[in-house]
Amino acid sequence: MIPVSAVPPALRRYVVSRIPYDVDFGGPGVHRGLPSTTLTFVLPLDEPIRVSWAGREDTLHAGWASLSGLHTAPAAIHHTGTQRGVQLALTVEGARVLLGRPAADLAGALTDLDEADVVPRALRELPERLHGTPSWAARVALVDRTLAALAARAGDPAPRAEVARALGLLTSGARVTDVAADVGFSRRRLSSLVQAECGLSPKAFQRVARFEAARRLLGVRPLAEVATVCGYSDQAHLTREWRALAGCTPTTWLREEFPFVQDRAAAGGAGSGHDHEHE
Repeated sequence: MIPVSAVPPALRRYVVSRIPYDVDFGGPGVHRGLPSTTLTFVLPLDEPIRVSWAGREDTLHAGWASLSGLHTAPAAIHHTGTQRGVQLALTVEGARVLLGRPAADLAGALTDLDEADVVPRALRELPERLHGTPSWAARVALVDRTLAALAARAGDPAPRAEVARALGLLTSGARVTDVAADVGFSRRRLSSLVQAECGLSPKAFQRVARFEAARRLLGVRPLAEVATVCGYSDQAHLTREWRALAGCTPTTWLREEFPFVQDRAAAGGAGSGHDHEHE
């Protein structure tokens, strides 16, 4: 079992989760990275991670790290049967502070760290340093130290308070018109600011947030109840949104993925950000 520790308090505004994983799929395959309100940063250990957008083989590329911005379509993560590494989910504020750029710069992108101007040097050097680190505890500690140093340096100012509040309200399910009124912007101005910060329109961000909330409840509550709790008009609406955002129905994802999610949770494996459907 991989030891899993909580994200240090100093990093919790920037890092939602930081999970070491060691997974045996039983054979080669592809699984899906689902849309999320966080950016996904994966540091594989044994071999480069091979990632593409689902159904778009022309976008397939490999690297010793993968950084994906917010997106509204599933990614395809190709594997040879096993995967080990560390996966992080970064907040929109974390993108500015840790990466030195707004999340909008990476929206809809699957980015390698080879490009010198994409992320700070400390993150580009992290994969090689992880490979020379012998234990999971030491690897996680190395990631934490690297991120803490970047946070102390504060690469970019945090999002303006009104935008941060708007994103929080959108995540909670508030209507876009009500959010705009709450933060004192016109709906058009709110849309421009949110798009510039995270790369998604307020409606698209809210759509992903609702999908993310539903994903957390699958297997815990009946589908009809999940639809109601998460703000879908009915179960059919929930299913349509899952087809659009995940490329499969929630029932299919639950059948294929849920036993694996339970195993990962018990073993301390990767569970958020790139929540995948085994194909």
